[in-house]
Amino acid sequence: MVTVNEKISDLKNRHEIIQGGGGKSRIEKQHQSGKLTARERLEKLLDPGTFVEIDKFVKHRCTNFGMEKQDYPGEGVVTGYGHINGRLVFVFAQDFTVAGGSLGEMHAAKIVKVQNLAMQAKAPIIGINDSGGARIQEGPDALAGFGDIFYNNTLASGVIPQISVIMGPCAGGAVYSPAITDFIFMVSKTSQMFITGPQVIKTVTNESVEAETLGGAVTHNEISGVAHFIADNDENCIEHIRYLLSFLPSNNTEPPPRYECQDAPTRIEPALNTIIADDASIPYDMKDIIGLFVDYGEFYEVHRYFAPNIITAFARMAGQTVGIIASQPKVMAGCLDINASDKSARFIRFCDAFNIPLITLVDVPGFLPGISQEHGGIIRHGAKILYAYAEATVPKITLITRKAYGGAYIGMCSKHLRSDMVFAWPSAEIAVMGPEGAANIIFRNDPDVKEKTQQYIEEFATPYKAAERGYIDQIIEPEETRPCIISALKMLQNKFVKKPFRKHGNIPL
Repeated sequence: MVTVNEKISDLKNRHEIIQGGGGKSRIEKQHQSGKLTARERLEKLLDPGTFVEIDKFVKHRCTNFGMEKQDYPGEGVVTGYGHINGRLVFVFAQDFTVAGGSLGEMHAAKIVKVQNLAMQAKAPIIGINDSGGARIQEGPDALAGFGDIFYNNTLASGVIPQISVIMGPCAGGAVYSPAITDFIFMVSKTSQMFITGPQVIKTVTNESVEAETLGGAVTHNEISGVAHFIADNDENCIEHIRYLLSFLPSNNTEPPPRYECQDAPTRIEPALNTIIADDASIPYDMKDIIGLFVDYGEFYEVHRYFAPNIITAFARMAGQTVGIIASQPKVMAGCLDINASDKSARFIRFCDAFNIPLITLVDVPGFLPGISQEHGGIIRHGAKILYAYAEATVPKITLITRKAYGGAYIGMCSKHLRSDMVFAWPSAEIAVMGPEGAANIIFRNDPDVKEKTQQYIEEFATPYKAAERGYIDQIIEPEETRPCIISALKMLQNKFVKKPFRKHGNIPL
């Protein structure tokens, strides 16, 4: 007869075997490649002592190709829940030391269960991807697992924050789960994402490419825009994840966390009065302006390296999380293009889904002209930013610092897209197009064209015409930007908009 002590001893032994993952040699290989193991990642991500593991003893049930003889500890994925900065989160981390972290039926079932729990508990979910892909031996059962995960990602979208972390390979169908989630982190030189790898591409198209060039962290942060953040290593990435979560609510029914703020809400910043040159053709860095009015000068950029002609970032104003969308006149003169439209629209919709007020800073001369932009669908892509702002019901505050021309003026959260408060600096210019170009059209046959052009510039290259029509609520001294925005946020804190009934809109994807 087996005693209770023997049963407890057996339980401890089983725990030890599973926690050992793929064994010492594979763990050493993981470390040699510059990566932490799945359990080490979760230990560093979560508050000490808070991790509770779920489904530790789950096993696959595949009998194809001798699989019945294979024992994969934990099914190659660690799942459970814990806390980050005292707040509940759900997690899963694929274990590359166990069968290359390959996804089979039961591996997927573990992820699906923790997704369901996260939805029921209304708490964020963080998935750490480090996998060779679908477990080929399990055939359609593995593919079905991917489909179940994608479906849950879609149901959770806009309900709980979903964060994907790529800390190794993520290929084939596996890439679509991160793509549906809200934010993707990648690690420099150790993580890759691609639909088809270099070998397949070589076979099919005869193109030669290295894995890092094809789908590495730099590629997806700078060129494709698939990823939002890049980290130097696993530890650095985990620090960034914890920081991002400090800005976000746990779900769509809660406000974002609010922090005590010692940075005075009434702070005047004289440096803002001189930050823009008298010559409207001289660029400046919009990040300098942001740093001067947000709490402690601190903001966290999203998609920092993708479409740098527009800035998207989280910051705090009087301790309250805000989302910032800002023209960057330092890059492409702040023109909106295809990538900038996609980047900003996606960010606007996230903030709106999770009750984060939007602050828009405008210095935009227009949408980027050119054949490649027109043929690439700038009309369709540009419509996304219009749609996202018009649809958003969170508090919307707009500040025009300099140029606001044409359709781009409308698109950057103008009063016409129902911005709640539109501020302008005296340097603002709101017009159909640049005043010199407009005057040259209007007075092109007039003998006094130069004189009349100057008169036109003096009259229309200002914010006052728009203010006369009520399209600008206040023209303010630049140094008063922080107190004006904070006052508006406080005024709008109980904003409520009742939208027409519909199943959902049809954004121009």
